Amino acid sequence: MAYVIAEPCIGAKDNSCVEVCPVDCIHPTPDEPDYDRVEMLYIDPEECIDCDACVEACPVDACFAEDQLPDEWSKYAEINANYYAGK
Repeated sequence: MAYVIAEPCIGAKDNSCVEVCPVDCIHPTPDEPDYDRVEMLYIDPEECIDCDACVEACPVDACFAEDQLPDEWSKYAEINANYYAGK
């Protein structure tokens, strides 16, 4: 199981979660070329180690354990995975 970034991140892209992630699985970072082209950040489900650090750091409460993702945001598990599938 991985963590997922959901709708509250859209437009916010606060990088607090990027800074605390011990395995660097949240992208894009501000120094990556697609940072300005996307509207939110994404967690790589293959790299995430379920450490919970992003949840504590997120000021807009956008990070959730996949099994705790609110129903209305369930599509974000696939959205996060699809971001990395295209790379």
